[in-house]
Amino acid sequence: MSLRVLRAGMLTTVQDLGRTGFQQYGVIVSGVMDSLSLRIANLLVGNPQQAAGLEITLMGPTLLFEQDTLIAITGADLSPRINQQLVPAWRPVWVRAGSQLDFGAPRFGCRACLSIAGGIDVPLVMNSRSTCLPAQLGGYRGRSLLMDDSLPVGSASPQAIQRIRHLAKAVSDQSMSSVTWLAGMDLANYAKEPTIRVIPGSQYDWFTAASQKTFLSETFCISPQSDRMGFRLSGPVLQQQKPRELLSEAVTFGTIQVPADGHPIILMADRPTTGGYAKIAQVIAVDLPVLAQMKPGSKVRFQAITLEAARQEFRSREVQIDRLRCGIALN
Repeated sequence: MSLRVLRAGMLTTVQDLGRTGFQQYGVIVSGVMDSLSLRIANLLVGNPQQAAGLEITLMGPTLLFEQDTLIAITGADLSPRINQQLVPAWRPVWVRAGSQLDFGAPRFGCRACLSIAGGIDVPLVMNSRSTCLPAQLGGYRGRSLLMDDSLPVGSASPQAIQRIRHLAKAVSDQSMSSVTWLAGMDLANYAKEPTIRVIPGSQYDWFTAASQKTFLSETFCISPQSDRMGFRLSGPVLQQQKPRELLSEAVTFGTIQVPADGHPIILMADRPTTGGYAKIAQVIAVDLPVLAQMKPGSKVRFQAITLEAARQEFRSREVQIDRLRCGIALN
């Protein structure tokens, strides 16, 4: 089976959970920005959680399904429609061969995830199918999708095949059919103006007491100069106690650096492997999907928590996802 692109949209890329294990060679991780949404979408269509899907940014593409299949759309609400009929999100949806999926006005969030039973079956590059845009590596020819691209789709799992047969029987001449339940949306904790939890960074003590207080009490805005590599923040200027030089150190998804101009930068999925700016904080893992759904102009605040509290939040989230996996398998 293949998935044909009739219209490209703004920025649609093939992504999985990232290209790990190669940062020591300077290869960036990339991967989906909102990992929670992709994991849940894959569970809904019977895929492994790390299977490749599509990350769709703001203005979605138009896609043609060349075979009956099962899909799930999670993350941002970009008004998805199949043959002009709204597609329910956060649930498995059977789609008839020859149907077209397109997207309308963004209602909430920035990035939607589309998973297809069998996963997007582009070649593995360094154990990942993710698109690394800065290096033009992986994904579909190392780039975002263009009109007339044809994406190969893998074989659906027995669970997905059973679901396809069940949903196909429920309709006669319709283009799609879905279950009555939804799953996983409550785990996302999306918010219009979220408070993002952070752990103080390696150089937190380098900043003045006033700047530390400002960082944790004032509102910042996502700058238009933001992308998958990093979110630049506008707002209060953060100052160090005195000028200092810093050797480049390892950074990760959610590291908040402060360059010389005092405006923080949050490193995102296409981050570099090292950074040389002072690190004031680190976004906790469970809040990264919330951050990933913010678009330029969105406002954000920060709240400090302990490392142990962050670990507990992570463990709790993983337990919830595992329960969700079991629940989906039983329905």
